[in-house]
Amino acid sequence: MHPDNSPEQQLTPAHAAARPADAASGERRIGRHRAPEPPRRARRARLASTPARVALACGVSCCLGLVAVAGAQAGVGQRAEPVGEALADRATAEQRASRALDRGASPLAVPVSPVPTASPSPSATRKPPRRPARPRPVAGLTQTQMDNAKVIVDVGGDLGMPKRGLVVAVATAMQESNLHNLASDVLPESSDHPHQGSGADHDSLGLFQQRPSSGWGTVAQLMRPAYAARVFYAALAEIPGWQRLSVTEAAQAVQISAYPGAYAKHEARATRVVEALR
Repeated sequence: MHPDNSPEQQLTPAHAAARPADAASGERRIGRHRAPEPPRRARRARLASTPARVALACGVSCCLGLVAVAGAQAGVGQRAEPVGEALADRATAEQRASRALDRGASPLAVPVSPVPTASPSPSATRKPPRRPARPRPVAGLTQTQMDNAKVIVDVGGDLGMPKRGLVVAVATAMQESNLHNLASDVLPESSDHPHQGSGADHDSLGLFQQRPSSGWGTVAQLMRPAYAARVFYAALAEIPGWQRLSVTEAAQAVQISAYPGAYAKHEARATRVVEALR
C-alpha cells in the first residue's frame, strides 16, 4: 500500500461492487496521475493567449513555406530541362564550328562582309632576275672557261675590287692559262688536285701560272682557283696607281712576264665577260 493512501481511501470488495461504473470511470479520469481535463471554454481561452497564437502562426508559415519551396523546385525542374537542352545544342554547334575541317559560320556569329583588298600591281610582285648558278658563256668561251672566269669575278667582288681590276684579272688568266686550271709537269703532285690540263713552264700552276718557288703559295693552294685569284688581287692592290695603268701595264706589274704586251689583246673579251658576270 502506498503511504499516501489512507485506509479510508481503500475500497472493500463490497464497496467496489456497489460503486457505479460511471463513477469509477470519472475517478480514473481525475486520478492523481492525470490532471483533470479543462473545460472547453478554458481550452479556447488558452488558445486565444499570445504564446499560443504565435506558435500556431509559426506552424502555418512553415507549412506554407514548404509548399512554396516544393512548387518552386517543380517549376525550376520544368524550366531547367529546356535551358539544358539549349546549352547542349549550343556547345555542340560551337564544337563543330571550331573542330571540323569543313566548318561553316557559327549560328551565333554576326555575318561580316569581306573587306576588299587591292590587287598588287605586276611591278610589285615581279622578282628581280636571278643569275644562273652556271652563267652562259660569252666571248667565245666554253662553259669550263666561263665557270673559272666567274670564280675570278666573284672573288674580286668580295674584295671590293672595281670593274677595272676585274678586267685586268680576267685578261691575265686568259693569257696565262686560257682560263684553265692547269697542273705542272714539273710538279707531279699538282696532278693529285682537280685540274683541267697541264703545262710545262717551270713550276707554274693554276689559272694565273703562279710559281710556288716565287712565294705565291703551296701547290695545293695554287691549284684552287679562288685562292689563286685572291693572291693576284692582293699583289695588284700593292702596285701604286694601278687604276691609272693600262690593262697590259697593270698585268705585267703583277706577273712580270717575258711577254708584257701579250695581255692587251684580251682586254675587249675580258670586258665582255666581266659585264656578263656582274
